[in-house]
Amino acid sequence: MISINLNLVWTIINLVVLYLLLKHFLIGPVMNIMEQRKQMIEDGFKNAQAAQDDANRLKQEYETALSGAKQESVQLIEDARKSAKAEYERILSEAGDKAENILESAKESVRVEREQTMKELQSQIAGLAVASAAKIVGKSTDDRETLDLYDQFLKEAGEGHGEAD
Repeated sequence: MISINLNLVWTIINLVVLYLLLKHFLIGPVMNIMEQRKQMIEDGFKNAQAAQDDANRLKQEYETALSGAKQESVQLIEDARKSAKAEYERILSEAGDKAENILESAKESVRVEREQTMKELQSQIAGLAVASAAKIVGKSTDDRETLDLYDQFLKEAGEGHGEAD
């Protein structure tokens, strides 16, 4: 049979005790540390993934906000252009109206001055005609006859003037 040597038994017992001691004091804590590191690495990956997802979400929000801001700025510029064009048209219309009013006023002023000048000229011509007629006739006329001659001359001159227009 196989003979078992006492040394062999003690060696086996020593190996078993050594294994149990190593398992309890060395392998157990090392395995715990490795498990903790593994968990920490997994948590780090999860946190990194969450941070990347948040960054992507924020990037999308910023791009959307930027796009909205661009559209808003385009709309503001378009509104400003429309407002400026309306103001330009209003100012142009007011200027045209003012110019037309000034032109009408000037025409009316010219017409009134023309009528006054015509009346003054008729008065002067009538006075000269009466004076000439008095000199030609060689008689002295009183004021009443002078006024009648003057009125008659103005009436005839006015009719002649009316036909000329």
